[in-house]
Amino acid sequence: MNPNEIIDALGGTFRVAELCEVRPPSVSDWRKYGIPRARMMFLRIAKPDVFKALEAKASSKTAA
Repeated sequence: MNPNEIIDALGGTFRVAELCEVRPPSVSDWRKYGIPRARMMFLRIAKPDVFKALEAKASSKTAA
């Protein structure tokens, strides 16, 4: 999963910024440089259903 897929699945830059209590430009940087490990851990806990769906989608692509 790349950062763009994750951020888009979570509702986009502004929604992720709200979730993480940061400014949207910070999340835009994550699209370029990757989501910081601590933020990724938080997002996985905050939105486990989104990550399960992303993982299922990724595994179905590799199985095909």
